[in-house]
Amino acid sequence: MTALNDPFYQTPITDQTRDKIINQFWYRKPLLQLQHDNFDWNAYFVYYTKQCIQALHNRGRHISARTHQDIIEITHHLKELSTKDVAKQILRSKLTTRKSANEEELLDGSVNLAARLLLMMDIGVLQLGFSGRRQLVWREGSLRDFVHSYFNYPQMIAHDNIKLEKVFTARNLGRIAGIEIVWTDNLADHLCMVGDDDKKVAIFHHASFLKCQQSQIFPDGLIQETLNTLALLFPSSDKDTEQWFARLPDSVQLDGKVIKCGQLRAQKRQIKNFKFWHDRLVILKQVFDQSRPATLKQWWCDRRNGVQWYTFWVAILVLLLTIFFGLIQSVEGALQVYKAYHPTPM
Repeated sequence: MTALNDPFYQTPITDQTRDKIINQFWYRKPLLQLQHDNFDWNAYFVYYTKQCIQALHNRGRHISARTHQDIIEITHHLKELSTKDVAKQILRSKLTTRKSANEEELLDGSVNLAARLLLMMDIGVLQLGFSGRRQLVWREGSLRDFVHSYFNYPQMIAHDNIKLEKVFTARNLGRIAGIEIVWTDNLADHLCMVGDDDKKVAIFHHASFLKCQQSQIFPDGLIQETLNTLALLFPSSDKDTEQWFARLPDSVQLDGKVIKCGQLRAQKRQIKNFKFWHDRLVILKQVFDQSRPATLKQWWCDRRNGVQWYTFWVAILVLLLTIFFGLIQSVEGALQVYKAYHPTPM
């Protein structure tokens, strides 16, 4: 376990250490291949490193954990459904320095960091830090109870007349409706509309993380439903979506397996099949349906209303032909005037 005793702020994290962290976090089989056909862990460990470095701001004065092993031991207690107070008490017994004035802050920071890395949810308030994402404050009880209470909220929005057609894909969100995708590492922000103009949506892209979840901390059905939303927005059978995804800039470090989540047949694409993400899907689909083309490119791509599409482009064609023939007539008239004043010598 020597590799796990390395400081978690050291980069890059070796493949051996990555493998051990994955197996310890999610009880995978030994010697899990990091780049197996179903997994791509690069995006997750970019997140892991960012979270660790962010937690160590101000020279690590707000967190007691220092190594990968420290984090792993905390996650074991969280998975055993220990309350936050119990987890902190266990950590307190392992502190090697005498009691400090900010001991509670040190313990809170360590437990919250472990929870974030285990669940990919922004749990805890960053001291003197800012993530730009929604933060969830976990004060008491087990992590399982806290997560269940967050996701098990009742559906509030009716889904009458909401249909999840095949055209409703991540690629078409932008090219048809002008909705920008904001890639997020925070599962709690998945499918949430962000910004004041309803033109941005957050999408959690860590399919590899989702596919290896076996924890009871998440509510039953949440992980599979999240994967279904990815299959809905990134259908693996859609070559256009695959090509669009491949053209995304390399600076956007995404989980490449987000486009390998399969596809949903008509029966599974019914909005009533979505419980946890129901309301956010309804809102996103309403924004998509209510959008109107604002550019010529969007007019060309938006074929949801075939009659409107043909009418628009026939009108554009008629306009162009009118301009063209008008231009020809103008040139012809100009030539006639020129000839009248400058007749050709006989």
